[in-house]
Amino acid sequence: MPLPLVAVTRRLPAACETRLDALFRVRWGDDATDYDAARMLALAEGADALLVSAGDPVPAAVIAKLPASVKVISTFSVGTDHIDIKAAKARGIYVGNTPGVLTDATADIALLLMLAAMRRAGEGERLVRAGKWTGWRPTQLMGTHLSGKTLGIVGLGRIGAATARRAKAFGMNIAYHSRRPVPEAETLQARYFANLDDMLPQVQVLSLHCPLTPETKGLVNARRLALLPKGAIVINTARGGSVIDEDLIAALTSGHIAAAGLDVYANEPNLHPGYLNLENAVLLPHLGSATTETRAAMGLRAIENISAVLAGNPPVYGV
Repeated sequence: MPLPLVAVTRRLPAACETRLDALFRVRWGDDATDYDAARMLALAEGADALLVSAGDPVPAAVIAKLPASVKVISTFSVGTDHIDIKAAKARGIYVGNTPGVLTDATADIALLLMLAAMRRAGEGERLVRAGKWTGWRPTQLMGTHLSGKTLGIVGLGRIGAATARRAKAFGMNIAYHSRRPVPEAETLQARYFANLDDMLPQVQVLSLHCPLTPETKGLVNARRLALLPKGAIVINTARGGSVIDEDLIAALTSGHIAAAGLDVYANEPNLHPGYLNLENAVLLPHLGSATTETRAAMGLRAIENISAVLAGNPPVYGV
């Protein structure tokens, strides 16, 4: 019998592609492709499994038309908001993701954004590259340091806690808002706030680490930004949809928010153009998991999900 056919939307790290080629027949997609419904269905035709990435939408309308041969959708991501889980379950299609492997990489990016935003690193780098730096001055590009500041974390899960540990090493105080208190917070000497609005006036840096849900969509809006003290910093390495872009842009423009560090955006890669001309916005192209070690581990977990389902079992990392 022929090996099962796996349709893969994007090229993957070499170790992952080698593993896929050893286990399955593979139909490779194209990194330059924007996967609308027609392209996704064409790629999936006759496949036993579909391996997608975070930017590849698999809505209910696509799932309804997937061939009956597709038994599992495995995503090369922790987030699953690009897949209609309910529609997949209704058709008996398993969904798997890749949790637990990008904690350190994403926490590192959160600290990178904090440091870059607070020390105006993006502005300084652009100044040097443009040949406009005329030498050291006592008041040039003055920012602020992390030590002594209070970091407010929204969502003290794996990544939030890893970010808090790093921030503690920089001498920051930790506050957090989650649905319930987290035991690890005691070791971080972190103060719990059941109500996010109560936490915001107490923090100088706000860092988002929550999943995108109906409750967290548009969580950071004009009203909540106004609750932060003047000169606060906003960091987002979670999901772009948790921030109302127009409201954050207005707060950055007015100076109420001193700077923002963003690695994720609504409608990626088409981020709000209002960010592009703001010197106080540090913008990264969704680099949270972008280390060789992390991306390889993510791919291998996505493959594990497929192998398990095609062997007659649930996915190892099922959603």
